[in-house]
Amino acid sequence: MANALADFLAPEGYQQPGILSLGRELTFWPEAGRAVVRSMADKRELFGTPYVSRSPQRSVEPVLLVPGFLAGDYTLRLMAHTLRRHGYRTYRSHISTNVSCLMTNAAQLERRIEAIATKRESRVRIVGHSLGGMIARGLAVRRPDLISGIITMGSPMMAPGTSHPLLLSAADLLVRLSRMGVPGLMNESCVSGDCARSAWEESRQPIPHGVDFTCIWSAGDGLVDPASCVDPLSRPIEVHASHLGMAIDPRVTDHVVAELAAQRRTRRAATASAGATA
Repeated sequence: MANALADFLAPEGYQQPGILSLGRELTFWPEAGRAVVRSMADKRELFGTPYVSRSPQRSVEPVLLVPGFLAGDYTLRLMAHTLRRHGYRTYRSHISTNVSCLMTNAAQLERRIEAIATKRESRVRIVGHSLGGMIARGLAVRRPDLISGIITMGSPMMAPGTSHPLLLSAADLLVRLSRMGVPGLMNESCVSGDCARSAWEESRQPIPHGVDFTCIWSAGDGLVDPASCVDPLSRPIEVHASHLGMAIDPRVTDHVVAELAAQRRTRRAATASAGATA
């Protein structure tokens, strides 16, 4: 199936995974097994008891979880349980299947973040998997007044057009269905027109001062070029996981927990320093 994505989404210097790279995604099954073992070891994760924390203090900043392409909030449910166990207030994106226009989803998430920030009287941190991280990157540029930090996981923001042919074929299929009149799907503008150009240019803007940015990536990613997941403006963290497994592997979740804590410490230190200077 032809690739519908614009050429500017596939800059030079990045490699498209081949068919055989799908074999790396087979590690998803042991990753899923680790997730089950972790859940069984802590029944609170299975039953979703909210905000039961092993930490002495609950984090004030809320955390919004955003799923990847073709996925929904359910894929990050175990991660949300773990974050709540560590004292974080987590929020769903309300995306059931991430197949809509990138800018449409970004606008909906922006309204969601506004509501959360107003309710909690705090800026929001975003954890995004794959396409969800790409959306988070653009939102961080657009609304630093609402977003205090982002963590992306396997998000090919540097070259989304070099993703695996399987993913690009899925995007092309969505465009074809949209052309046939199926509503709520990404269309040609979303992958090769003005919408795609706007989203791309926004995602290439510098991260505003005061917004933390971490990229989690894996050399074992079978669906995107690992190099495309590392923004030079971010703090990169390498993990050992498949692309799909990043959403569920408890080892990756542990990195997310640690990085959220590190971002919070950095923000507190910056605030204290600013107060002392004033």
